[in-house]
Amino acid sequence: MEDEAFEQIVNVINWLVSWVAAGAMMFGGVFPYIPQYRDIRRTQNAEGFSTYVCLVLLVANILRILFRFGRYFETLLLWQSIIMIATMLAMLNLCTNVRVSTELNTKRRSFLEFDWNYFWLWSRFLDYIQCVAAFTLTAAYITYVLLESTLFVETLGFLAVFSEAMLGTPQLYCNYQNKSTEGMSVKMVLMWTGGDTFKTVYFLLTQAPVQFWTCGMLQVLVDFAILFQVYYYSFYPQKPVSHTASHTTSAKAL
Repeated sequence: MEDEAFEQIVNVINWLVSWVAAGAMMFGGVFPYIPQYRDIRRTQNAEGFSTYVCLVLLVANILRILFRFGRYFETLLLWQSIIMIATMLAMLNLCTNVRVSTELNTKRRSFLEFDWNYFWLWSRFLDYIQCVAAFTLTAAYITYVLLESTLFVETLGFLAVFSEAMLGTPQLYCNYQNKSTEGMSVKMVLMWTGGDTFKTVYFLLTQAPVQFWTCGMLQVLVDFAILFQVYYYSFYPQKPVSHTASHTTSAKAL
């Protein structure tokens, strides 16, 4: 009887741990953006946050969803992508509204103008939706045509997770341009680091496709590079670059 009771307790614990891990994988990626979202909303200043982070995550998760049509992976990771896409659209909506409300330049920029100097710096949230929709439809059509190609499917999977691994690079570059991490939520980056470490270990334990865990390791390295910037610019302040110049430069560079 005691052995049976102990076995039941172990089964319940295993069940709880699996559900907690599943919940962490599904929603954990969202939590880092909560403090950043609140900071932007409170200060009405989005200059310290690079919206190219949103671009990277949107591309990565759209490609990951398409990759699933060619190579099956856990439904949990599918929902993770859907939730992340919704979160990034919410961040873009807030950043766009804040930037437009504080912008001195009254000229409005549109996605349909196809001006690469202002790519991803449009004046309406609708323009971002149009861009994401155009990318999704184009990528979906290419995937449909080449779905039978193993090389294409594996490349698609690599591009999906490699794009996500580059998540922190726009923020890394933005900090470098500004010579400061002011306006960036350190809590967000700490949560990135913890979440990416957990995610990489999860990929290894569940024997996810090799693209997932190798790029997860790269993502952790980028997170640590941003944390080093926080330390460096705090103890060795640099002459700040104007935010206007920073945004223009990053738009052209990225």
